[in-house]
Amino acid sequence: MEDAIKRLIVPKKADQYNSLHETLIEGWRTIGAGRRLHLAGTIDNPEDRGTLAYLEDCARQAGLETRVLAMADIGRTREGRFVDLDNAPIELMFKLYPWEWMMRDAFGASLPGAPTQFVEPPWKAILANKGILPLPWDMFPRHPNLLPAYFEDDPAAATLGGSYVKKPLYSREGANVEVIVSGETLDADSGPYGAEGYVRQAIAPLPQFAGNYAVLGSWIAAGKPCGLSVREDASPITKNTSRFVPHAIVG
Repeated sequence: MEDAIKRLIVPKKADQYNSLHETLIEGWRTIGAGRRLHLAGTIDNPEDRGTLAYLEDCARQAGLETRVLAMADIGRTREGRFVDLDNAPIELMFKLYPWEWMMRDAFGASLPGAPTQFVEPPWKAILANKGILPLPWDMFPRHPNLLPAYFEDDPAAATLGGSYVKKPLYSREGANVEVIVSGETLDADSGPYGAEGYVRQAIAPLPQFAGNYAVLGSWIAAGKPCGLSVREDASPITKNTSRFVPHAIVG
């Protein structure tokens, strides 16, 4: 936004909804409470490693001691405590790793009762599962802020007719999502998901500008909304490769 102001693309008084960096630092200061923070993930993946490095920097600015390690390097003591390669206890951990993967891993059975505080917490596994979509629609049918959604094997899914979006339960970033219109696949993305089952959800067409479909998202840190994210793509399915584009509040 600052560059856009200098280049006279937007007015000098333009603003931007973005306090993500400051909120992350304050969040780590509150959550960390002086403890050591371990950040774990698939560190040989450049994107994941970059994300962990940024969050580590935020945590250090909040005054926390930090260590980064691969998920495979997490150990466990006989007492059920998770430790790093130096046998230092993992009291607080941010993990860039899906909960359903952790639950399938060898140490998954050790998660209940472990004293480690995870960021984000285990209950986020529920929100990360597309199986949650039919539940609020069943509880609050025809609610204006919800889309009709059903498990694929639910006979009620037929009420959507031949136009719907088919989503795997564990899909991320558009993987294995299909947009079906009048019985024909309008768009689809490949990926490793689908064996776990699908849901069908009514179509809510994204607005299109200059040949790009745009979707808005909210950054949330420490439970607080603190930024607006805008993604756009030539495809109606927002994917891992969809562009992040800047925004400005004018007027």
